Amino acid sequence: MIINWFPGHMNKSLREMEDRIKTVDAVVYVLDSRAPFSCINPELDRLSEGRPVIYVLNKADLVESSDSAKWATKLSRTGAGAVVLNSTATNAAKVLADKLRTACATKIDRLKNRGVTAVIRAMVIGVPNSGKSTLINNLCGKAKTITGNRAGVTRGQQWVKIAPTLEVLDTPGTLYPKLDNRETALNLAFIGSIRDEVLDIHGLAIELIKRLSGSGALERRYGTTLSDDPVESLRKIAVARGFLVKGGDADTERAAYAVIDDFRKGRMGKIILEKA
Repeated sequence: MIINWFPGHMNKSLREMEDRIKTVDAVVYVLDSRAPFSCINPELDRLSEGRPVIYVLNKADLVESSDSAKWATKLSRTGAGAVVLNSTATNAAKVLADKLRTACATKIDRLKNRGVTAVIRAMVIGVPNSGKSTLINNLCGKAKTITGNRAGVTRGQQWVKIAPTLEVLDTPGTLYPKLDNRETALNLAFIGSIRDEVLDIHGLAIELIKRLSGSGALERRYGTTLSDDPVESLRKIAVARGFLVKGGDADTERAAYAVIDDFRKGRMGKIILEKA
């Protein structure tokens, strides 16, 4: 299946981010822990050049801690900082605030020597549905930005004051202008970074079943023995879940949506799509 989604507002957002980058001290790069590499948009990577970068491996509750730790180590080798967290857990993002102050210590010390209290300003970037707004709300300790478990919720930039000495800029999720790599495109679709309305969910579920074949995750979730044929496996999942159409045939369309939703919400267990 061919996947591509780059609506006009994303191009506009990239241009606005290029303008705003001049006003920030650091960049917070939010990644989904299940597919960190696929979440690194080359355009956003270029945008942050020259400023301290802190990678946030978000949704860490959906993968094994050993896997996220390996990714944090790998990303730190690039000279950037890296933290692992679940931004839905209370006060989880405090470690990020501390990391930002450490990354901007030179500015803080320079202004302190002049008797001035530094205000650190950071831009929060990432692909759609990586959890940027949820992360910012966690930093604040209360809801200040709009969140949603789907791509494209944040459509405009918004400055949020975290503390007297820390402000962050929430930005819309932005994808690659062209998704040339099929595996990357599929990973982004699996984790919900591409709008479902532009996807063939049945085909996407077949691809996910292929990807998870042999892991045991599907069998544990649906309590049935699956086939070497992913199409037949989807039919078996439909029957196991009781998704039937009139006449008793398997409703594979409904089963496809269930498979994708179960993966995204962690009901299949802790699964990582890309190993460090």
